[in-house]
Amino acid sequence: MRPIFITFVSMKEYLLSLLNVVCEMAPYLLLGFLIAGILHVFVPQGFYRKYLSKDNKWAVLWAALLGIPLPLCSCGVIPTAIGLRNEKASKGAVASFLIATPQTGIDSILATFSLMGLGFAILRPVAALVTGVCGGLLVNRLVPEDDTSFTSDSACNVETGNKIWRVLKYAYFKMIQDIGGRLVIGLMVAALIQVAIPDEFFLHFGSQPLLQMLVILVVAVPMYICSTGSIPVAAALIMKGLSPGAALVMLMAGPAVNLASILVVRKALGRRFTWIYLLVIVGFSILFGLLVNAIGINVKPMAAVDPCCASEALPGTFKIICASVLTLLILFALTMKLFERFTHKAEDPDTAVYTVEGMHCSHCEAAVCRAVEEIPGVESAKASASRKTLTIKGPASEEVIRAAVEKAGYTFKGKK
Repeated sequence: MRPIFITFVSMKEYLLSLLNVVCEMAPYLLLGFLIAGILHVFVPQGFYRKYLSKDNKWAVLWAALLGIPLPLCSCGVIPTAIGLRNEKASKGAVASFLIATPQTGIDSILATFSLMGLGFAILRPVAALVTGVCGGLLVNRLVPEDDTSFTSDSACNVETGNKIWRVLKYAYFKMIQDIGGRLVIGLMVAALIQVAIPDEFFLHFGSQPLLQMLVILVVAVPMYICSTGSIPVAAALIMKGLSPGAALVMLMAGPAVNLASILVVRKALGRRFTWIYLLVIVGFSILFGLLVNAIGINVKPMAAVDPCCASEALPGTFKIICASVLTLLILFALTMKLFERFTHKAEDPDTAVYTVEGMHCSHCEAAVCRAVEEIPGVESAKASASRKTLTIKGPASEEVIRAAVEKAGYTFKGKK
C-alpha cells in the first residue's frame, strides 16, 4: 500500500504543480496572443518593407525593432525573412530580423513576466535587439551582395474578411495550432521538473556557470524550442539550481535557431551568412548569460506546491478561468489539427498531392503556397504542415513545382 500511496501523493503534487504553472501563464498568454493577432491583421506587410530596404545601420535597427514583438518561431521567421529579402531588404536587415525575431514575441514577453519577473521580461527583448543589430551589422560588413541568393518573387496574398474575426482566428486558432503542442510539452516538463528533480540539482556543476551554459547550448541549439514553451522549463530549472544566466542562454539560443533552420538559411542565404548568424546567436547568448550572473537579476520564484496543503496552493478564480479558457482553446486547435492530418478528401482528377518536408507552422505553409501559386498551370495550392503535403490543382508539371518548392528552402519528395 505504501508505494501506491507515494505514487498517489506524487501524482497529486504533479497535477497541482501543473495547474499552478498553467494558471500563472494563462492570463498573459491570452493577452499576448490577442496583441499578436492585432499586429498580424492591422500592420500591413508594406510597413516592414518600407523601413528595411536600405543597406545601412538604420535598416538593421528597424529590422530588429519590428521583429521583436512578432510571434514567429525559428522556422516561421525564415520564410518571412526571405520574403523581406525578395522585397529588396538589405542582407544585414534580413540577418537582424532572423536573429532577433524568434528569441521573443509579445506573447513570450508577457509570459516571461508571469513566471520569471520584470527583470527577465525586460532583458529578453533587449538581448534580442542587441544580438540582432550586431549580427546585422556584421553581415553588412562581411557578406558580399552576391553571397546571398534569392528565392521566389511572388508577393504575399492579401487576406480578406472581417478584421475582428481574422484577429481572433489568428490569435486563438492559428497561433495555438502552431505552438500549442510545444507549449503543452513545456508546461508538463516544467511541472515534472518541480516535482521530480531534487532542489539545487544543478549545483552539482559547482561554481562553473559557464559549464552550465555550454551544456544548455549543446542541448538547445539543435532542437526546435518554442520561445513561449521554453519559459516554464527555464523557470523550473532555476528553482533546481540552474543559474539565471544559463536559463537566459536557453531562452535566447533555443528559440533562435535549430538544425532545420540552419539548413534552410544556408541553402537560401549562403554559407558565410549562416556562420555569422550561428556564431552571433551562440556568442551573445553566452555574453548575456554571464552578464546576468554578474549583476544578479532577481528571478520571480515559481510557486512550490505542498500536496498536504492543496487548498492553500490553488490559484485565484480569475487565473483558473483564464487557464480553463486557454486549455479549451488548445484542445480545440490541436484536435482540429489532428483531424486535418488524418482526414483525406476525395481526390479530384486535376489535383495532385506532393510530400513536402520542412514545414512546421502556418507561416511555412504560406511560404510554400506563395512559391508555387504563380507557376503557370497552378490553379490553386494548399499546404499542410501536419500532413507534410502540398495539394496542387491544375496541370503544372512536377519538375516545375519541385524547383519552386526547393528554391523556397523546403524539401520536395514527389507525389504522395
